[in-house]
Amino acid sequence: MCGIAGFIDFKSNTSKETLHQMVNSMQHRGPDDSGGELFEEKNALIGFGQARLSIIDLSSAGHQPMHFKHLSIVFNGEIYNYKEIKSELQGKGRGFITQTDTEVILQSFDEWGLKCVDRFIGMFAFVIYDRKNNKIVAFRDRAGVKPFYYYYLNNLLLFGSELKALMTHSKFEKVIDEAVLPNYFHYGYIAAPHTIFKHTCKLMPGHYLEVDLATQKVNITKYWDLRSYYLKPKLNLDYQEIKEEVKALMQSSFDYRMVADVPVGVFLSGGYDSTAVTALLQSKSSRALKTFTIGFEEGNNEAPYAKETAQFLGTDHTEYLCSTKEAQEIIPTLPFFFDEPFGDSSGIPTILVSKLAKQQVTVALSADAGDEIFGGYLSYFKLNSFLKKIEKLPSPLKSTWTKKLASFTMNNDLVNCSKFTHQLGSVLDVLNQDEYSQAADLFRYMSEKPKGYVDKLFKIKCNTYPSSFIIDANGFQNPLEVAMCIDFNSYLPNDILTKVDRATMSVSLEGREPLLDHRLAAYAAQIPLEYKIDGVSGKKILKDIVHDYVPKAMMDRPKTGFSLPIYSWLRGDLSYLVDEYLSEEALNASGLFNVTFLLKEVEKFKQNKLHYSPVIWYLLMFQMWYKKWAL
Repeated sequence: MCGIAGFIDFKSNTSKETLHQMVNSMQHRGPDDSGGELFEEKNALIGFGQARLSIIDLSSAGHQPMHFKHLSIVFNGEIYNYKEIKSELQGKGRGFITQTDTEVILQSFDEWGLKCVDRFIGMFAFVIYDRKNNKIVAFRDRAGVKPFYYYYLNNLLLFGSELKALMTHSKFEKVIDEAVLPNYFHYGYIAAPHTIFKHTCKLMPGHYLEVDLATQKVNITKYWDLRSYYLKPKLNLDYQEIKEEVKALMQSSFDYRMVADVPVGVFLSGGYDSTAVTALLQSKSSRALKTFTIGFEEGNNEAPYAKETAQFLGTDHTEYLCSTKEAQEIIPTLPFFFDEPFGDSSGIPTILVSKLAKQQVTVALSADAGDEIFGGYLSYFKLNSFLKKIEKLPSPLKSTWTKKLASFTMNNDLVNCSKFTHQLGSVLDVLNQDEYSQAADLFRYMSEKPKGYVDKLFKIKCNTYPSSFIIDANGFQNPLEVAMCIDFNSYLPNDILTKVDRATMSVSLEGREPLLDHRLAAYAAQIPLEYKIDGVSGKKILKDIVHDYVPKAMMDRPKTGFSLPIYSWLRGDLSYLVDEYLSEEALNASGLFNVTFLLKEVEKFKQNKLHYSPVIWYLLMFQMWYKKWAL
């Protein structure tokens, strides 16, 4: 685990000092070691750098950039099955000089080329310089656990694990991409492949990027997509057989993510996902697993549930009750670690629990993705309810005039500010579609604010990019699986995994995602839906596995999750942040916003009369980011 950074300068003007500055900007990601090297091509200067957090082979043999024959690499992440791949390569007569998974990647690339990635079980973003073929190739893992940014303009390509590494370069042009702003205010994040800046992208999960150094051309290729597994025939097995296979895949995935040469722990919330990880690992271990939970004086407090679960399973549990002051003190640090606008306030407790875990371990397992792959979100049930109501509508309503009404309702500024008319327009807009396309569009509308309302936020007219919630629904076998696949491809990598990566790395802690093994996700996509969502609750098969280890009576409680009273704070103790960053002067600074409209919305918020309160937090995060990075 680490931070990687580098460049391809086709004008050969970038210094080694600049490379070191790019790496040093991410020292929190890798405080144990750093390295940087320049490679001279006849038409380009190439820089590779890394800040290392030592997890596997703690010796200096793991220093990067690492080289093998005509190949050089910088690598962020872990290849959990590296020992098996290494054995296979040794069977082919290859020798190794380190105990690292980094060397395994290099030799795998030398043996199998681009197809080597198909063998990797892990989380990764790595870049390989292939001098023999005059190419540079960058890979991002299938689910998007590890980040990868790149910028290409004026014969200069920059890359890095965080946007701040690219911004360090003096030739990086900070031009805000206005087209991403509406999507940010809809969802609270900027979805890949886009970023807040023009000419700058995130490499999509399950993709690789190739740069031809001779022609300067960049090509991007998809090598994995969960959607293809949803399109396969469903497993023709009974429930018990599938349950046992899911349990075996989970055990394999969880065991792999315990592989490390440093202490490992688990974030335990007391919910089903983290309990599944903890229960299966503890059942196979003679030593007490280290688990960590934080509680809060305000908001949802899952600490008592986590403690009860830890005591039942016999883990070495650490609990800490955070004060309101401690939580609030995290807010000023958010723009540095989330170095483009990011509106998920649960990043605050995630940073706090990471700080707690870092006192005892260097690796922590975070049980994300259970809802996406096993169908746990309440939104899936809401979507199902909408679809059933639409199905019952009489045919005369599904007519041309209805479509015209939908167009008016969805695009008219005066009507569109009402929640009811937003919902009405959403339903009318999908009446004549098949149920799978209906599901995709309705799910998107459910996740967005009214278009007319978001448009009013801006002084400028934004030509928006397509929503990250758009998907080709052809070939799916159940409309709810369309929504699950959308969440896996969009909400999960752009929100949840971004939050966990930046939060854990802020304290030099490696976060691992045991439920995001691609084998488990692919298998779950082929499970009959009724084994996951049974009409009463979601995650049926996951819950039944947990009940083999923990009594159902202990687990049977409403889903909560991290939640802090952010809006109450912004009206009380933290009102100074609203006054400073959402003042008329501050809002005018970027020239992006309809300040007159926003000042009215801020005033409504202060009086607790604003329906779309998340907009205030998103706006605050944008303004704090803007002052930190864009001014």
